[in-house]
Amino acid sequence: IPFALVGGIWLVYLLGYNLSVAIVVGFIALAGVAAEIGVLVLTFIDQELEKEEAKTGNLNPSQILEAVHRGTAERVRPIVMTAAAIVIGLLPIIWGGGTGSQVMQRIAAPMVGGMITTTLLCLLVLPVIYAIYLKFAKGR
Repeated sequence: IPFALVGGIWLVYLLGYNLSVAIVVGFIALAGVAAEIGVLVLTFIDQELEKEEAKTGNLNPSQILEAVHRGTAERVRPIVMTAAAIVIGLLPIIWGGGTGSQVMQRIAAPMVGGMITTTLLCLLVLPVIYAIYLKFAKGR
């Protein structure tokens, strides 16, 4: 969720929007999607760890890294597709004009910025942090 908030804050700042209820609503929606993506990545990593542990009994650091890599690699396409659908769906709202567009733009801005950063960071940074945690948690 912090990864998503960073991207949302950056885009809101770049667009020059002030904090409002609409922007907070956008951040709430972003937090839900970001949490879902993070849980998906960690769940698949845990499933790969369970498979590896069932095969060998104990896990060494190289097996942990391999399981983290496989678990993350399985989720790349669905996560990128989810993020792309959200971003592509909200870009017309950000670029659009007309009645109510000012409110809708402020709801969409945190979502677009946050989805870009959360996608990159959940696929690159989160698995690394989780692998480091697993190495220390397993006592290796």
